[in-house]
Amino acid sequence: MAFTPFIVGIGGTARPNSTSERAVAETLRWAQTLGARTKLFNGEFVSRLPLYLPGRSNCSPKEQELIDDVRLCQGIIVGTPGYHGSLSGPIKNALDLLEDTGRDSCPYLEGRAFGCVVTSYGWQACGTTLVSLRLIAHALRAWPPPFGATLNASTPLFQGDGTCIDPQISKQLLIVASQVVEFARWREAGLGASTEPFRQRVAEA
Repeated sequence: MAFTPFIVGIGGTARPNSTSERAVAETLRWAQTLGARTKLFNGEFVSRLPLYLPGRSNCSPKEQELIDDVRLCQGIIVGTPGYHGSLSGPIKNALDLLEDTGRDSCPYLEGRAFGCVVTSYGWQACGTTLVSLRLIAHALRAWPPPFGATLNASTPLFQGDGTCIDPQISKQLLIVASQVVEFARWREAGLGASTEPFRQRVAEA
């Protein structure tokens, strides 16, 4: 039976149906067509996360949900608006939360692809934010694929129902999805066929 990777998406702002949230949702939709199982932590979710507090004794239910799913995933896709040349606060806070996985047997995002999607009202912030997102991916021991999607949101990119207006934008998001899903499958093949969780197999390698 073909391996079905689990891909987690994180993206959006406090504004419902923001461009960055729709971009990540579209990327996950492509991942599903490629045979992946997906879950989206949208803008409402990340905007309601408590400010990350290192060394706290327990997590909120929402924090624990995100941590648990990231521990189980074989790939992650992160979408952020470019605010003042870098990530938004809520997205950075959600990624800060992954510090809680730092002492796991398979820490952070070890061995997993980290797809990058950036939206901004202008190309300059797209570029600088993409660089920042890639640097965070490396710090989390993830593998950012060669292609990162940058979307200039100065004009509408999605219809009211979330459908992507521009086929070239949709193609960008397909490339991100395909590289993350393919990397997850290559990694799985390299580890060998098994029904054990990905992180457990890495710890035992």
